[in-house]
Amino acid sequence: MTNRHETKDITLDFTRITAAAAGEEHGISDKQLKGLQNRAGKIHRALMELRQKGEVGFYDLPNSDTSRLKKFASRVREKYENLVVLGIGGSALGTTAVHAALRHGFSHLLTKRKRNGYPKLFVVDNIDPDYFSELMDVLDPKKTLFNVISKSGTTAETMAQFMIVFDRLKKRLKGKWKKRVVITTDPAKGLLRAMVDEYNLASFEIPPNIGGRFSVCSAAGLMPLACAGVDIDGFLAGAAQMSARCETGNIVDNPAYLLGSLLYLADTAKGKSMAVMMPYSTKLYGMADWFRQLWAESLGKRRDVDGREVYVGQTPIKALGVTDQHSQVQLYVEGPFDKVVIFVKVENFAKRVDIPELFTDKKELSYLAGSSLNELIKVEMEGTRYALEKHKKVSITITLPEISANTLGQFIFMLEAATAFAGGLYGVNPFDQPGVEFGKNYSYAVMGRKGYEKLRNEIKEQSGKIPARIL
Repeated sequence: MTNRHETKDITLDFTRITAAAAGEEHGISDKQLKGLQNRAGKIHRALMELRQKGEVGFYDLPNSDTSRLKKFASRVREKYENLVVLGIGGSALGTTAVHAALRHGFSHLLTKRKRNGYPKLFVVDNIDPDYFSELMDVLDPKKTLFNVISKSGTTAETMAQFMIVFDRLKKRLKGKWKKRVVITTDPAKGLLRAMVDEYNLASFEIPPNIGGRFSVCSAAGLMPLACAGVDIDGFLAGAAQMSARCETGNIVDNPAYLLGSLLYLADTAKGKSMAVMMPYSTKLYGMADWFRQLWAESLGKRRDVDGREVYVGQTPIKALGVTDQHSQVQLYVEGPFDKVVIFVKVENFAKRVDIPELFTDKKELSYLAGSSLNELIKVEMEGTRYALEKHKKVSITITLPEISANTLGQFIFMLEAATAFAGGLYGVNPFDQPGVEFGKNYSYAVMGRKGYEKLRNEIKEQSGKIPARIL
Protein backbone atom coordinates (compact mmCIF):
# COMPACT_ATOMS: atom_id res chain seq x y z
CA MET A 1 0.00 0.00 0.00
CA THR A 2 1.34 3.46 -0.92
CA ASN A 3 1.80 5.99 1.86
CA ARG A 4 -0.30 9.06 1.09
CA HIS A 5 2.67 11.30 1.91
CA GLU A 6 5.06 9.65 -0.54
CA THR A 7 5.86 11.82 -3.54
CA LYS A 8 8.73 12.22 -5.91
CA ASP A 9 11.86 14.05 -4.87
CA ILE A 10 12.34 17.65 -5.90
CA THR A 11 15.29 18.05 -8.25
CA LEU A 12 18.17 20.49 -8.62
CA ASP A 13 19.35 21.23 -12.18
CA PHE A 14 22.66 23.13 -12.17
CA THR A 15 23.54 22.65 -15.84
CA ARG A 16 23.36 26.36 -16.61
CA ILE A 17 25.68 27.50 -13.86
CA THR A 18 28.55 25.28 -14.99
CA ALA A 19 31.58 26.43 -16.95
CA ALA A 20 30.48 24.14 -19.77
CA ALA A 21 27.35 26.26 -20.23
CA ALA A 22 28.46 29.77 -19.22
CA GLY A 23 32.20 29.66 -19.83
CA GLU A 24 35.09 29.75 -17.37
CA GLU A 25 34.62 33.45 -16.60
CA HIS A 26 31.08 33.10 -15.26
CA GLY A 27 30.44 29.40 -14.83
CA ILE A 28 31.55 27.03 -12.08
CA SER A 29 33.93 24.24 -13.03
CA ASP A 30 33.94 20.69 -11.70
CA LYS A 31 37.38 21.44 -10.27
CA GLN A 32 36.05 24.37 -8.25
CA LEU A 33 33.16 22.33 -6.91
CA LYS A 34 35.36 19.38 -6.00
CA GLY A 35 37.80 21.80 -4.40
CA LEU A 36 35.25 22.48 -1.66
CA GLN A 37 34.84 18.83 -0.69
CA ASN A 38 37.44 18.74 2.10
CA ARG A 39 35.88 21.82 3.68
CA ALA A 40 32.41 20.38 3.14
CA GLY A 41 33.26 17.27 5.13
CA LYS A 42 34.52 19.35 8.06
CA ILE A 43 31.48 21.64 7.96
CA HIS A 44 29.13 18.65 7.84
CA ARG A 45 30.78 17.06 10.87
CA ALA A 46 30.65 20.37 12.76
CA LEU A 47 26.95 20.81 12.01
CA MET A 48 26.15 17.25 13.04
CA GLU A 49 28.09 17.78 16.26
CA LEU A 50 26.05 20.90 17.00
CA ARG A 51 22.92 18.88 16.30
CA GLN A 52 23.97 16.09 18.65
CA LYS A 53 24.79 18.61 21.39
CA GLY A 54 21.30 20.08 20.99
CA GLU A 55 22.59 23.47 19.96
CA VAL A 56 20.96 23.50 16.50
CA GLY A 57 17.47 22.06 16.49
CA PHE A 58 15.91 22.53 13.07
CA TYR A 59 17.34 19.21 11.89
CA ASP A 60 15.10 17.30 14.33
CA LEU A 61 11.82 19.10 13.65
CA PRO A 62 10.67 16.70 10.88
CA ASN A 63 10.27 14.04 13.58
CA SER A 64 8.00 16.17 15.78
CA ASP A 65 4.87 14.76 17.39
CA THR A 66 1.90 16.66 15.92
CA SER A 67 -0.92 15.04 17.90
CA ARG A 68 -1.51 17.98 20.27
CA LEU A 69 -1.28 20.50 17.45
CA LYS A 70 -3.91 18.66 15.41
CA LYS A 71 -6.21 18.25 18.40
CA PHE A 72 -6.01 21.98 19.12
CA ALA A 73 -6.55 22.79 15.44
CA SER A 74 -9.75 20.75 15.35
CA ARG A 75 -11.17 22.83 18.23
CA VAL A 76 -10.18 26.06 16.50
CA ARG A 77 -11.95 24.88 13.36
CA GLU A 78 -15.16 24.37 15.33
CA LYS A 79 -15.13 27.66 17.24
CA TYR A 80 -13.53 30.43 15.20
CA GLU A 81 -14.05 32.28 11.96
CA ASN A 82 -10.64 33.98 11.97
CA LEU A 83 -7.13 33.13 13.13
CA VAL A 84 -4.75 36.08 13.45
CA VAL A 85 -1.01 35.52 13.86
CA LEU A 86 0.81 38.33 15.62
CA GLY A 87 4.46 37.82 14.73
CA ILE A 88 7.25 39.18 12.57
CA GLY A 89 10.16 37.80 10.55
CA GLY A 90 10.60 34.10 11.17
CA SER A 91 7.35 34.01 13.14
CA ALA A 92 5.42 35.10 10.07
CA LEU A 93 7.14 34.60 6.71
CA GLY A 94 7.21 30.80 6.73
CA THR A 95 3.57 30.52 7.77
CA THR A 96 2.56 33.02 5.10
CA ALA A 97 4.55 31.22 2.40
CA VAL A 98 3.29 27.72 3.16
CA HIS A 99 -0.31 28.84 3.56
CA ALA A 100 -0.21 30.74 0.26
CA ALA A 101 1.21 27.68 -1.50
CA LEU A 102 -1.13 25.05 -0.11
CA ARG A 103 -4.49 26.72 0.50
CA HIS A 104 -6.92 28.39 -1.90
CA GLY A 105 -5.45 31.66 -3.12
CA PHE A 106 -8.71 33.50 -2.42
CA SER A 107 -9.78 31.64 0.71
CA HIS A 108 -10.76 34.89 2.45
CA LEU A 109 -13.54 35.30 -0.14
CA LEU A 110 -14.89 31.77 0.32
CA THR A 111 -17.67 30.85 2.70
CA LYS A 112 -16.77 28.78 5.72
CA ARG A 113 -18.43 25.76 4.11
CA LYS A 114 -16.29 26.14 0.98
CA ARG A 115 -13.22 26.48 3.22
CA ASN A 116 -14.22 23.12 4.74
CA GLY A 117 -14.78 24.86 8.05
CA TYR A 118 -11.24 26.17 8.41
CA PRO A 119 -10.80 29.72 9.72
CA LYS A 120 -9.47 32.58 7.65
CA LEU A 121 -5.78 33.10 8.40
CA PHE A 122 -4.32 36.58 8.77
CA VAL A 123 -0.58 36.94 9.43
CA VAL A 124 0.05 40.44 10.75
CA ASP A 125 3.77 40.96 10.26
CA ASN A 126 3.94 44.74 10.31
CA ILE A 127 3.07 47.58 12.65
CA ASP A 128 1.85 49.95 9.94
CA PRO A 129 -0.91 51.75 11.90
CA ASP A 130 -3.24 52.06 8.90
CA TYR A 131 -2.95 48.37 7.99
CA PHE A 132 -3.31 47.17 11.58
CA SER A 133 -6.28 49.38 12.44
CA GLU A 134 -8.10 48.42 9.23
CA LEU A 135 -7.68 44.74 10.05
CA MET A 136 -9.01 45.32 13.56
CA ASP A 137 -12.01 47.09 12.01
CA VAL A 138 -13.16 43.98 10.15
CA LEU A 139 -12.54 41.34 12.82
CA ASP A 140 -15.22 40.26 15.26
CA PRO A 141 -13.39 39.51 18.55
CA LYS A 142 -15.97 36.87 19.44
CA LYS A 143 -15.12 34.91 16.29
CA THR A 144 -11.36 35.47 16.27
CA LEU A 145 -8.41 33.67 17.85
CA PHE A 146 -5.14 35.56 18.20
CA ASN A 147 -1.87 33.61 18.11
CA VAL A 148 0.97 35.66 19.64
CA ILE A 149 4.39 34.35 18.54
CA SER A 150 7.66 35.52 20.08
CA LYS A 151 10.28 33.22 21.56
CA SER A 152 11.78 35.97 23.71
CA GLY A 153 8.47 37.58 24.56
CA THR A 154 10.08 41.00 24.10
CA THR A 155 9.79 41.50 20.32
CA ALA A 156 8.71 45.15 20.24
CA GLU A 157 6.49 44.93 17.17
CA THR A 158 4.66 41.77 18.24
CA MET A 159 4.21 42.88 21.83
CA ALA A 160 2.89 46.29 20.72
CA GLN A 161 0.29 44.47 18.60
CA PHE A 162 -0.56 42.20 21.51
CA MET A 163 -1.00 45.11 23.92
CA ILE A 164 -3.55 46.67 21.56
CA VAL A 165 -5.37 43.35 21.08
CA PHE A 166 -5.22 42.58 24.81
CA ASP A 167 -6.86 45.91 25.62
CA ARG A 168 -9.61 45.50 23.01
CA LEU A 169 -10.41 41.92 23.99
CA LYS A 170 -10.68 42.77 27.69
CA LYS A 171 -12.97 45.71 26.97
CA ARG A 172 -15.21 43.78 24.56
CA LEU A 173 -15.25 40.31 26.11
CA LYS A 174 -14.50 40.97 29.79
CA GLY A 175 -13.44 37.72 31.47
CA LYS A 176 -13.89 35.63 28.30
CA TRP A 177 -10.91 37.20 26.53
CA LYS A 178 -8.52 34.39 27.55
CA LYS A 179 -10.20 31.93 25.19
CA ARG A 180 -9.27 34.23 22.26
CA VAL A 181 -5.50 34.11 22.83
CA VAL A 182 -2.92 31.36 22.30
CA ILE A 183 0.76 31.99 22.92
CA THR A 184 3.73 30.41 21.12
CA THR A 185 6.99 31.08 22.94
CA ASP A 186 9.94 29.64 24.82
CA PRO A 187 9.00 26.58 26.91
CA ALA A 188 10.42 27.84 30.19
CA LYS A 189 11.35 31.51 30.22
CA GLY A 190 10.51 34.96 28.93
CA LEU A 191 7.71 37.47 29.42
CA LEU A 192 5.15 35.60 27.33
CA ARG A 193 5.77 32.35 29.20
CA ALA A 194 5.20 34.24 32.45
CA MET A 195 1.95 35.66 31.03
CA VAL A 196 0.82 32.17 30.06
CA ASP A 197 1.20 31.15 33.68
CA GLU A 198 -0.30 34.35 35.07
CA TYR A 199 -3.46 34.27 32.93
CA ASN A 200 -3.68 30.51 32.36
CA LEU A 201 -3.53 30.89 28.57
CA ALA A 202 -3.27 28.15 25.96
CA SER A 203 0.29 27.89 24.67
CA PHE A 204 2.76 26.06 22.45
CA GLU A 205 6.52 25.90 22.61
CA ILE A 206 9.36 27.00 20.36
CA PRO A 207 12.43 24.94 21.29
CA PRO A 208 15.27 27.11 22.65
CA ASN A 209 17.64 25.82 19.95
CA ILE A 210 15.41 26.96 17.08
CA GLY A 211 15.96 30.43 15.58
CA GLY A 212 13.01 32.31 14.15
CA ARG A 213 13.94 31.93 10.49
CA PHE A 214 14.42 28.17 10.99
CA SER A 215 11.14 27.75 12.89
CA VAL A 216 8.46 27.08 10.28
CA CYS A 217 8.55 23.33 11.03
CA SER A 218 8.04 24.06 14.74
CA ALA A 219 4.82 25.08 16.49
CA ALA A 220 5.50 28.66 15.33
CA GLY A 221 4.50 27.59 11.83
CA LEU A 222 2.71 24.29 12.32
CA MET A 223 0.06 25.50 14.77
CA PRO A 224 -1.49 28.22 12.57
CA LEU A 225 -0.99 26.10 9.45
CA ALA A 226 -2.80 23.14 11.01
CA CYS A 227 -5.65 25.43 12.07
CA ALA A 228 -5.91 26.71 8.48
CA GLY A 229 -6.16 23.21 7.02
CA VAL A 230 -2.60 22.43 5.93
CA ASP A 231 -1.55 18.78 6.07
CA ILE A 232 1.23 19.26 8.61
CA ASP A 233 2.06 15.54 8.75
CA GLY A 234 2.62 15.53 4.99
CA PHE A 235 4.66 18.70 5.33
CA LEU A 236 6.95 17.17 7.96
CA ALA A 237 7.16 13.94 5.99
CA GLY A 238 8.52 15.95 3.06
CA ALA A 239 11.06 17.63 5.33
CA ALA A 240 12.10 14.19 6.62
CA GLN A 241 12.37 12.94 3.04
CA MET A 242 14.81 15.73 2.22
CA SER A 243 16.62 15.30 5.53
CA ALA A 244 17.43 11.72 4.55
CA ARG A 245 18.97 12.98 1.30
CA CYS A 246 21.10 15.45 3.25
CA GLU A 247 22.72 13.01 5.68
CA THR A 248 25.89 12.73 3.61
CA GLY A 249 28.75 15.21 3.65
CA ASN A 250 29.41 14.58 -0.05
CA ILE A 251 28.53 17.73 -1.98
CA VAL A 252 27.36 16.06 -5.20
CA ASP A 253 25.04 13.66 -3.34
CA ASN A 254 23.55 16.20 -0.94
CA PRO A 255 21.05 18.61 -2.61
CA ALA A 256 21.37 21.21 0.15
CA TYR A 257 25.15 21.21 0.16
CA LEU A 258 25.24 21.32 -3.63
CA LEU A 259 22.95 24.35 -3.70
CA GLY A 260 24.89 26.08 -0.92
CA SER A 261 28.20 25.39 -2.69
CA LEU A 262 26.98 26.67 -6.04
CA LEU A 263 25.64 29.92 -4.59
CA TYR A 264 28.77 30.42 -2.48
CA LEU A 265 31.09 29.90 -5.47
CA ALA A 266 28.91 32.09 -7.68
CA ASP A 267 29.33 34.87 -5.12
CA THR A 268 32.95 34.51 -4.04
CA ALA A 269 34.57 33.12 -7.21
CA LYS A 270 32.41 34.59 -9.98
CA GLY A 271 31.20 37.92 -8.59
CA LYS A 272 27.50 36.97 -8.49
CA SER A 273 26.70 38.96 -5.37
CA MET A 274 22.93 38.65 -5.85
CA ALA A 275 20.75 35.54 -5.87
CA VAL A 276 17.36 35.97 -7.52
CA MET A 277 14.74 33.38 -6.58
CA MET A 278 12.12 33.34 -9.32
CA PRO A 279 9.29 30.85 -8.91
CA TYR A 280 7.05 30.30 -11.92
CA SER A 281 4.02 29.97 -9.69
CA THR A 282 2.15 32.70 -7.86
CA LYS A 283 1.50 30.23 -5.06
CA LEU A 284 5.26 29.92 -4.49
CA TYR A 285 6.03 33.65 -4.51
CA GLY A 286 5.89 33.69 -0.72
CA MET A 287 8.65 31.08 -0.66
CA ALA A 288 10.96 33.56 -2.36
CA ASP A 289 10.06 36.08 0.33
CA TRP A 290 10.80 33.54 3.08
CA PHE A 291 14.10 32.62 1.42
CA ARG A 292 15.17 36.27 1.40
CA GLN A 293 15.12 36.44 5.18
CA LEU A 294 16.73 33.02 5.58
CA TRP A 295 19.66 33.73 3.25
CA ALA A 296 20.18 37.41 4.11
CA GLU A 297 19.88 37.26 7.89
CA SER A 298 21.92 34.06 8.18
CA LEU A 299 24.84 34.94 5.91
CA GLY A 300 25.11 38.70 5.77
CA LYS A 301 27.75 39.24 8.44
CA ARG A 302 30.38 41.80 9.32
CA ARG A 303 32.55 39.35 11.26
CA ASP A 304 33.49 35.70 10.85
CA VAL A 305 33.45 33.14 13.65
CA ASP A 306 36.94 34.27 14.72
CA GLY A 307 35.88 37.89 15.07
CA ARG A 308 37.65 39.18 11.96
CA GLU A 309 35.93 41.77 9.77
CA VAL A 310 34.86 40.05 6.54
CA TYR A 311 31.67 41.81 5.35
CA VAL A 312 30.24 38.83 3.49
CA GLY A 313 26.86 37.76 2.20
CA GLN A 314 24.97 37.37 -1.03
CA THR A 315 21.93 39.59 -1.50
CA PRO A 316 18.72 37.59 -2.11
CA ILE A 317 16.09 39.06 -4.41
CA LYS A 318 12.57 37.82 -5.08
CA ALA A 319 11.00 37.77 -8.51
CA LEU A 320 7.89 36.15 -9.97
CA GLY A 321 7.58 34.39 -13.28
CA VAL A 322 6.06 35.39 -15.60
CA THR A 323 5.20 38.75 -14.05
CA ASP A 324 8.76 39.95 -13.69
CA GLN A 325 9.69 39.05 -17.24
CA HIS A 326 8.03 42.39 -17.87
CA SER A 327 9.87 44.30 -15.15
CA GLN A 328 13.17 42.77 -13.99
CA VAL A 329 14.32 40.28 -16.63
CA GLN A 330 15.64 42.95 -19.00
CA LEU A 331 18.19 43.82 -16.31
CA TYR A 332 18.99 40.17 -15.60
CA VAL A 333 19.58 39.33 -19.26
CA GLU A 334 21.47 42.40 -20.49
CA GLY A 335 22.67 44.04 -17.27
CA PRO A 336 25.72 43.33 -15.10
CA PHE A 337 27.08 39.81 -14.57
CA ASP A 338 26.40 40.01 -10.85
CA LYS A 339 23.40 37.70 -10.42
CA VAL A 340 22.53 34.03 -10.29
CA VAL A 341 18.87 33.24 -10.95
CA ILE A 342 17.23 30.38 -9.07
CA PHE A 343 14.22 29.27 -11.09
CA VAL A 344 11.56 27.35 -9.17
CA LYS A 345 9.54 25.23 -11.58
CA VAL A 346 6.31 23.29 -11.01
CA GLU A 347 6.16 20.15 -13.12
CA ASN A 348 2.42 19.50 -12.67
CA PHE A 349 0.00 22.22 -11.61
CA ALA A 350 -3.14 21.18 -9.73
CA LYS A 351 -5.39 22.68 -12.42
CA ARG A 352 -5.28 22.79 -16.20
CA VAL A 353 -6.66 25.91 -17.87
CA ASP A 354 -7.22 25.54 -21.61
CA ILE A 355 -7.07 28.45 -24.04
CA PRO A 356 -10.16 28.32 -26.29
CA GLU A 357 -9.95 27.76 -30.05
CA LEU A 358 -10.62 31.41 -30.83
CA PHE A 359 -9.27 34.02 -33.25
CA THR A 360 -7.68 31.39 -35.47
CA ASP A 361 -7.88 33.80 -38.38
CA LYS A 362 -5.63 36.29 -36.60
CA LYS A 363 -1.96 35.36 -36.92
CA GLU A 364 -1.05 37.37 -33.82
CA LEU A 365 -3.26 35.11 -31.65
CA SER A 366 -3.82 31.88 -33.56
CA TYR A 367 -0.69 30.28 -32.10
CA LEU A 368 -2.29 30.41 -28.65
CA ALA A 369 -5.59 28.84 -29.67
CA GLY A 370 -6.06 25.30 -28.39
CA SER A 371 -3.07 25.47 -26.03
CA SER A 372 -3.20 26.01 -22.24
CA LEU A 373 -1.89 28.34 -19.58
CA ASN A 374 0.05 25.35 -18.26
CA GLU A 375 1.98 25.00 -21.50
CA LEU A 376 2.45 28.75 -21.87
CA ILE A 377 3.96 29.29 -18.40
CA LYS A 378 6.33 26.38 -18.98
CA VAL A 379 7.50 27.78 -22.32
CA GLU A 380 7.87 31.29 -20.87
CA MET A 381 10.15 29.98 -18.12
CA GLU A 382 12.22 28.07 -20.67
CA GLY A 383 12.43 31.24 -22.76
CA THR A 384 13.75 33.30 -19.86
CA ARG A 385 16.26 30.61 -19.00
CA TYR A 386 17.36 30.41 -22.64
CA ALA A 387 17.77 34.20 -22.86
CA LEU A 388 20.00 34.18 -19.78
CA GLU A 389 22.03 31.28 -21.15
CA LYS A 390 22.57 33.03 -24.50
CA HIS A 391 23.94 36.05 -22.65
CA LYS A 392 26.26 33.95 -20.44
CA LYS A 393 24.13 34.63 -17.34
CA VAL A 394 23.99 31.73 -14.90
CA SER A 395 20.96 30.00 -13.41
CA ILE A 396 19.85 27.03 -11.34
CA THR A 397 16.47 25.31 -11.62
CA ILE A 398 14.70 23.66 -8.69
CA THR A 399 11.76 21.56 -9.86
CA LEU A 400 8.83 20.56 -7.68
CA PRO A 401 6.89 17.60 -9.14
CA GLU A 402 3.76 19.31 -7.78
CA ILE A 403 2.80 21.85 -5.15
CA SER A 404 1.94 19.76 -2.12
CA ALA A 405 2.61 19.62 1.60
CA ASN A 406 5.30 17.04 0.92
CA THR A 407 7.18 19.00 -1.74
CA LEU A 408 6.99 22.20 0.34
CA GLY A 409 8.49 20.32 3.28
CA GLN A 410 11.31 19.08 1.03
CA PHE A 411 11.91 22.54 -0.37
CA ILE A 412 12.05 24.30 2.99
CA PHE A 413 14.33 21.77 4.65
CA MET A 414 16.71 21.85 1.69
CA LEU A 415 17.00 25.64 1.85
CA GLU A 416 17.50 25.61 5.62
CA ALA A 417 20.25 22.98 5.39
CA ALA A 418 21.84 24.82 2.44
CA THR A 419 21.93 28.01 4.50
CA ALA A 420 23.48 26.33 7.53
CA PHE A 421 26.12 24.76 5.28
CA ALA A 422 26.83 28.01 3.41
CA GLY A 423 27.50 29.65 6.78
CA GLY A 424 30.37 27.22 7.18
CA LEU A 425 31.73 28.04 3.73
CA TYR A 426 31.64 31.77 4.47
CA GLY A 427 33.11 31.14 7.93
CA VAL A 428 30.26 32.91 9.72
CA ASN A 429 27.65 31.93 12.27
CA PRO A 430 24.43 31.37 10.28
CA PHE A 431 22.31 31.23 13.43
CA ASP A 432 22.79 34.74 14.85
CA GLN A 433 21.79 38.23 13.66
CA PRO A 434 23.80 40.94 15.44
CA GLY A 435 22.88 43.59 12.87
CA VAL A 436 19.19 43.04 13.57
CA GLU A 437 19.80 43.17 17.31
CA PHE A 438 21.38 46.63 17.00
CA GLY A 439 18.25 47.94 15.32
CA LYS A 440 16.10 46.41 18.05
CA ASN A 441 18.24 48.04 20.72
CA TYR A 442 17.83 51.41 19.01
CA SER A 443 14.05 51.05 19.25
CA TYR A 444 14.28 50.04 22.90
CA ALA A 445 16.47 53.05 23.69
CA VAL A 446 14.46 55.68 21.83
CA MET A 447 11.11 54.35 23.07
CA GLY A 448 12.36 54.59 26.65
CA ARG A 449 12.87 50.99 27.74
CA LYS A 450 14.70 50.78 31.06
CA GLY A 451 18.30 49.60 30.89
CA TYR A 452 19.00 51.36 27.58
CA GLU A 453 19.72 54.85 28.92
CA LYS A 454 23.38 54.78 27.86
CA LEU A 455 22.50 53.92 24.25
CA ARG A 456 19.77 56.55 24.25
CA ASN A 457 22.32 59.20 25.23
CA GLU A 458 24.76 57.96 22.58
CA ILE A 459 22.05 58.23 19.91
CA LYS A 460 21.21 61.78 20.95
CA GLU A 461 24.85 62.78 20.93
CA GLN A 462 25.50 61.20 17.53
CA SER A 463 22.42 62.77 15.91
CA GLY A 464 23.62 66.22 16.94
CA LYS A 465 26.94 65.78 15.11
CA ILE A 466 25.45 65.36 11.64
CA PRO A 467 24.05 68.49 9.98
CA ALA A 468 20.56 68.00 8.57
CA ARG A 469 20.24 68.17 4.79
CA ILE A 470 16.56 68.21 3.81
CA LEU A 471 15.08 69.50 0.56
